[in-house]
Amino acid sequence: MTVPMDTHPEPSVSSLPDYLCPPRTLVMGILNVTPNSFSDGGKWFDSSQAVAHGLEMVAQGADLIDVGGESTAPGRKPVEVEEEIARVLPVISKLSEAGVTVSVDTLHAETAQAAAAAGASIINDVSGGIVDDTMFATIATLQSRYPQLSYICQHWRGSPEVANQLAVYDNVAAETWREVESRLELMRHSDIDMRRVIIDPGLGFSKVGEQDWEVLANLEVFLHRGYPVLLGPSRKRYLADLETVASDRHARDDATAAVSMFCALHKVWAVRVHNVAPVAVAVQAAARLDAHRHSC
Repeated sequence: MTVPMDTHPEPSVSSLPDYLCPPRTLVMGILNVTPNSFSDGGKWFDSSQAVAHGLEMVAQGADLIDVGGESTAPGRKPVEVEEEIARVLPVISKLSEAGVTVSVDTLHAETAQAAAAAGASIINDVSGGIVDDTMFATIATLQSRYPQLSYICQHWRGSPEVANQLAVYDNVAAETWREVESRLELMRHSDIDMRRVIIDPGLGFSKVGEQDWEVLANLEVFLHRGYPVLLGPSRKRYLADLETVASDRHARDDATAAVSMFCALHKVWAVRVHNVAPVAVAVQAAARLDAHRHSC
């Protein structure tokens, strides 16, 4: 496969990218270029439609667009890396050319490398480097070349096929943090720039029932650790009993916006969502509230 021309400028000064120091919680729009993702699989499988939807989400208030070419839904069929790259690269290139800050959702170092060359600023690895043991070395190399490149490390205990069986905790928030911390320690030994690492507790990954709510209720376990925190609350199973239409994941968007506002009030770095417009309003409202918190 032909690797795209490098769309990043040559590094001049090693400084933190602006997106890591935002004035409010950011909104990351989900763009699945897949036929089988759990919420919108197949809807944006055509690259031109995917690009148009990405730009639409930006117009609705998305600060970042997360492009994925492989589903992590239970029962999914694994995708060859070459196919994943073929799916995401045209979308990443076009969005990056349009000035959009793009993240790539991938488990694979080879895809991360191709995406960075195509203009992606963030590598979002839901396995935290567990699936591909070359990921950390690859990220260290990419960061040395692209000073704007960051890495998202999500909590992961296993693939979706076995994740529910692994959802056994005495204290889900504390244990999730300890397991993320162990991945961070490996990153330090891999020469990754830890200033450009974002952590994600992994809502819906190896967590069932009330466990996701427990993680949300104890965000302080993850905040103030020196890392930006990403949360992916959107349309997941823990919201099922709050959906406005039974058995319709899209009917979880109201609850997603409410949880996103809660996250924003707790100053998480970003929330990753499918339906951008209501969440953009929610995080802006949270920022307005925060601005007046100490005004009296």
